Amino acid sequence: MRSIVVAGGCFWGVEEYYKRLKGVISTKVGYAQGFTEEPSYEAVCTMETDHAEVVEVTYDANIITLENILEHLFRMIDPLSLNQQGGDVGTQYRTGVYYSDPQDLPIIKAFFAQEQQAYSAPIAVEVEPLKTFWQAEEMHQDYLAKNPRGYCHINFALIKPRELK
Repeated sequence: MRSIVVAGGCFWGVEEYYKRLKGVISTKVGYAQGFTEEPSYEAVCTMETDHAEVVEVTYDANIITLENILEHLFRMIDPLSLNQQGGDVGTQYRTGVYYSDPQDLPIIKAFFAQEQQAYSAPIAVEVEPLKTFWQAEEMHQDYLAKNPRGYCHINFALIKPRELK
């Protein structure tokens, strides 16, 4: 099993999107890259903790590759938008890829270099080693499964039928 932490705006939809993919074993929403220990959702929303809303994606690399995980992130986000996805605005909604395994970095860099060719402006998605990860409150875990009419900026139709569990 492998894992990567991604940020794509509001973590509710990003988590639900990844949960639907073949090869994804589990997901966990949380807060990453900030300086406050054990932040709450309310604290993160003040934009004073420097945390991003993120999803830890644990996956079987024999079924879905890191490149595939990144491809899906780029399907669901606007990679040129800084601190905003859909109607969500603020530093907690920035986009990013945060890795724990240094062997992931060359794969991430190669993917980003290829993606950049499609854009005239620079990609605004952060790529950093994972500094911190704090699991979000239970009410945010599997939020859209618990609240099917909950707000979401993600278009789940971007997942091809062959990619679904």
